[in-house]
Amino acid sequence: RADSSCKFPHRPGSGRAGTRCLVKANHFLAELPDKDLHQYDVAITPETSRVSGRAVMAELVRLHRASYLGGRLPAYDGRKSMYTAGPLPFTSKEFHITLLEEDDGSGQERRERTFKVVIRYAARADLRRLEQYIAGRQAEAPQEALQVLDIVLRELPTARYAPYGRSFFSPDFGRRRSLGDGVESWRGFYQTIRPTQMGLSLNIDMSATSFFEPLPVLDFVGQLLNADIHSRSLSDAERVKIKKALRGVKVEVTHRGNIRRKYRISGLTPQTTRELSFPVDQGGTVKSVVQYFQETYGFAIQHINLPCLTVGNQQRPNYLPMEVCKIVEGQRYSKRLNQGQIRALLEETCQRPHDRERDIVQMVNHNSYHDDPYAKEFGIKISERLASVEARILPAPRLKYSETGREKDCLPRVGQWNMMNKKMVNGARVRSWLCVNFARNVQESMATGFCRELARMCQASGMDFALEPVLPVIYVRPDQVERGLKARFHDAMTALGPQRKEIELLIGILPDNNGSLYGDLKRVCEIDLGLISQCCLTKQVFKMNK
Repeated sequence: RADSSCKFPHRPGSGRAGTRCLVKANHFLAELPDKDLHQYDVAITPETSRVSGRAVMAELVRLHRASYLGGRLPAYDGRKSMYTAGPLPFTSKEFHITLLEEDDGSGQERRERTFKVVIRYAARADLRRLEQYIAGRQAEAPQEALQVLDIVLRELPTARYAPYGRSFFSPDFGRRRSLGDGVESWRGFYQTIRPTQMGLSLNIDMSATSFFEPLPVLDFVGQLLNADIHSRSLSDAERVKIKKALRGVKVEVTHRGNIRRKYRISGLTPQTTRELSFPVDQGGTVKSVVQYFQETYGFAIQHINLPCLTVGNQQRPNYLPMEVCKIVEGQRYSKRLNQGQIRALLEETCQRPHDRERDIVQMVNHNSYHDDPYAKEFGIKISERLASVEARILPAPRLKYSETGREKDCLPRVGQWNMMNKKMVNGARVRSWLCVNFARNVQESMATGFCRELARMCQASGMDFALEPVLPVIYVRPDQVERGLKARFHDAMTALGPQRKEIELLIGILPDNNGSLYGDLKRVCEIDLGLISQCCLTKQVFKMNK
């Protein structure tokens, strides 16, 4: 049984090859708390979101820690469990907590709301099994105990930063980087408690994710469309793109001085601002949006050819001109990133080892685990030094190449080697292939030259690769990917005639920013046609043609 004591067979030995060395790992040794941990069930009514639940529990602790909670500082998981470093003075108790309602983005005044909180003793959180596992006397890691320690160490960062998954993000962790189209990257850190051969450790790493830039909505839309929208109306396609990008996003109004009321966008009006009107009283008086803003706020709307944002209740929406709205900071961008955004985000997260080490150590110092009130309460101590681990640098293996090449073998240096003057031992055979160009800015002659050069390079590397495709390179519009690929495939099969050979490879030339085109091409080729495909970006075609 997993929970019974057992004796593991001894390791017969350890490796000896290579050069011994010490490496630093992004682990920080942790001391297990010598505390009696208790778990309590938490029921909040009416039900709340995780954010509201944390606000309710924070207010409960503020009001009653010194009295009903016996001085304890509990750790709450945001759902239905709470942990304490010792028993509370009760087994079950009911509290009533009054808070302002969470801002739902409707623009309405926030009202006070009373929540009933019932805290009931559930169980003891036993850390002895975790100690036994680390000592090698138990086979399975006790996930429940690890989860409790994670919850404790997540309490303070959850209150300070924007939590997503096991990571925390903040604009204070370093420079923001624009990813394009109104999206920016925020830096953050990942943390979790891990049992290791060295003992318990806190694993910390740097991370980054995408957020909406806190831009005026007009600037966001201009970046999204990559166009000047100030002096013209929007097309239907542009309207759909804006609506899709902004639905659910919180904005704040800027036309009322210091009153920055927040709203959540529900859609976009089909009419322009000039055409919009609405009833302003029970008597049926109707005013245009332009007139209302001028008379009520003294604000003259400039961009009357653009639609308004609809916010609040969908049955009785409010109309907000884009020019009076700014995107609220701190909203994660959860939609799919385009290729340019992905590339920029990867560049932001790609670091040299010494830079990553510096940032991780700075993050640990910034978090000040020794001053964390929750870590202190539960007796968790985190080292501020990276863990040192014994390692070996293994000798590089000698690589064997074809006897027909100028160089028959190669010894990599610093983990690097290339194919210059070398041929593969068993080069693949590709006799029937196609190339389809989806990039409008790649001319036919350039695509043809790219294919010939690629075929020559494959031959020089030891592949049996036909110099010419079955059919000449053809341009297909990206929005016709399925129809174009299937038509070209059937034309190629017809061209092969009675030989009935299979098309062995399709090469696709894609725009650098291709959205869903890559996935669509792979789906059609490998699922519908049973055809191996290889994609190449436009910039690589230009590079080869220089």
